[in-house]
Amino acid sequence: MKVKKMADKPIIEIKNLGTNFDGIWVHKNLNLTIYPDRIVSIIGPSGCGKTTLVREILMIQPLTEGEIILAGEKISNYNIDNALTKITLSHVGMMFQHGALFSSLSVLENVMFPLMEFTNFSKNTIEEIARLKLKLTGLSEQAFNLNPVEISGGMLKRVALARTLALDPEVIFLDEPTSGLDPDSASSFDDLISSLQKQLNLTVIMITHDLDSIWSISDEIIYLGNKKVLFHDTVEKAANNKEIPELYNYFNGPRGLAIKKFHLEKTTNNGDLK
Repeated sequence: MKVKKMADKPIIEIKNLGTNFDGIWVHKNLNLTIYPDRIVSIIGPSGCGKTTLVREILMIQPLTEGEIILAGEKISNYNIDNALTKITLSHVGMMFQHGALFSSLSVLENVMFPLMEFTNFSKNTIEEIARLKLKLTGLSEQAFNLNPVEISGGMLKRVALARTLALDPEVIFLDEPTSGLDPDSASSFDDLISSLQKQLNLTVIMITHDLDSIWSISDEIIYLGNKKVLFHDTVEKAANNKEIPELYNYFNGPRGLAIKKFHLEKTTNNGDLK
């Protein structure tokens, strides 16, 4: 299977990855190559190791065997106790499913936090950068001094994304970015992710079950199963792949077919069918 390359060198390479928990293999001989400047969705059944894989790339979860190379550097050699600093220096950001914002800090202070922890910038400079990141996500200045409990779920997502972008990462990981949002808010957030990916030349890797998001903004699908990557190619090829019944059913159940038809008609009408 050949995936269209947008760059000569991969941003992430995973070789013969194995993950074992108490004698149970979650991953075994997992191999994966991701090239930069694209939006990639990781999908698969519950328990297939999607979140574990992301945690291993972020080096907050040790791997049992194999290696992970990020931006040309073998990060699986790092001491996991120093992982946060190493990954920060490697320009990787993570947006957690429920935001993981500090409830005692304001919106602005939440975005300032990683800058205060990992840079030597002055407080004024840090505040300017944080304001810029919040504006990039479309958040109104009126919300900057509010606490997370005082803003809507959609606004919380934007704050979490702004914080993820605070240190100018090359790669950002999004865990179920549209979960809990109404359809209009989810669509708006998809548009935001797509727009920022293009503006900032980001590599975006999402764990998601949202078929609308997958069809709307994903360039590639990674399907995990049987402890490894079973499929890695475009959304259209994933939706029409009959060699992996579970993957085919994922896209072609009653709801999946309706969403598939809508997005294929939409892209055809826009003259943008991949």
